[in-house]
Amino acid sequence: MRKTKIFLFNGILLTITSLFLRSISIFFSIYISNKISKEAIGIYQLIMYVYMFFVTISCSGINLAMSKIISEQIAYNQENSIKTAIKKGIFYSLIMGLLAFIILFFSSPFICENWLHGKISPISLKIISISLPFISVSNCINGYFSARRNVKKTAICQVIEQIFKICFICFLLNVLVPSTIEDTCIYIVLGNTLSEILSFVFLLLFYYLDINKIRSKFDRNNNFSKQIFRITFPIAFTSYIRSGLSTLKQILIPIRLEKSGISCEHALSEYGAINGMVMPLILFPCNFISSFSSLLIPEFSYLNAKKDKSKINFAILKILKFSFIFSFLIMGIFWCFSNELSNIIYPKSELSIFVKILSPLIILMYIDNIVDSILKGLDKQVSVMGVNILDLFISISFIYFLLPVKGINGYFIVLFISEFFNGFISFFILLKETDVKIDFLNWILKPCIS
Repeated sequence: MRKTKIFLFNGILLTITSLFLRSISIFFSIYISNKISKEAIGIYQLIMYVYMFFVTISCSGINLAMSKIISEQIAYNQENSIKTAIKKGIFYSLIMGLLAFIILFFSSPFICENWLHGKISPISLKIISISLPFISVSNCINGYFSARRNVKKTAICQVIEQIFKICFICFLLNVLVPSTIEDTCIYIVLGNTLSEILSFVFLLLFYYLDINKIRSKFDRNNNFSKQIFRITFPIAFTSYIRSGLSTLKQILIPIRLEKSGISCEHALSEYGAINGMVMPLILFPCNFISSFSSLLIPEFSYLNAKKDKSKINFAILKILKFSFIFSFLIMGIFWCFSNELSNIIYPKSELSIFVKILSPLIILMYIDNIVDSILKGLDKQVSVMGVNILDLFISISFIYFLLPVKGINGYFIVLFISEFFNGFISFFILLKETDVKIDFLNWILKPCIS
């Protein structure tokens, strides 16, 4: 009973924290978008995609590895090995974090010149690269707390990090008003880096207070290094492919837009307007679905383990019906009130036409989010990963060949092709793995008419 209460508490806490952090993150993105130019937003978006690829390298699946290994030690009453396991994990994290830092730091001149269109110097990338070892070790410690069922401390650190980052960046943008794109990017990445370091310090403090409660000696007779490598290698390999393709996709967009005959500044502005302003806006209501869908994974894992197909099918039918109704409702709001929403949220930018064009994507993206979570709960995460990687290959191909011909309209076409393909294949896999039948009348026709 106690374990059940702890599990429920952790699940609710993570959901609330996730919803809170995503909400303030989107409000902060809107604030930033109204403070800086569209071109600066475009450059910043590219910086963050490059950065996230190196974050993937630095973390390399260590969170799951630590969570799994330490959970096993607790289950087998081998708490004397926990300190050994976490120290091996921290050492692995530090190595990967330093490796990612070195690669990004020294490749930043090449990246800025070739991928960021020479708009900024390498300073921004060098600053943000400093955070990589801290992120890597934090990821390892988060896995430890997850295994110990003590996610409260992780949630506290995440909230501290986000609040500090927002306050610090707002201070810099308002007091030291940036005069160039480079100044803007430096201020924002400096806030990101310092907030990651601050979060790491708090997390490390919580870790030391918690680990000292375990009365055990350092055990050298173990196989943890091999276990860590065995768990992290397949995760890291697939994550590198997916993150690398995702980064390549984003880098190609403004480059191929330029080939359509528009200037570099115009290409970056269009890219920044869509990816940095419109997409966060239409994805904001998805926070509620995303937070809810994260709870579906353990629920469907439980039902799948019991092979209770009737309950699985019943749950899927109810969830999909609600998701379709919610998605059509939100899509209708954005479609009908695109002018009002864009004028209120982005008063200095004329984005209403972009909001209206992209609003039908809401249905595809929201439903795909739910379906992916259900599939992961049904132990089909490999299929989900495969679909996402194939989707990236298709998107990159269309971006490369279509954007020089169609310009920004080509990018809209790519977005719809990508989301439709991803959603259709994922839905097909779900129908194949379950006995669920599409209820066209109640899921699609009625919500669409209403």
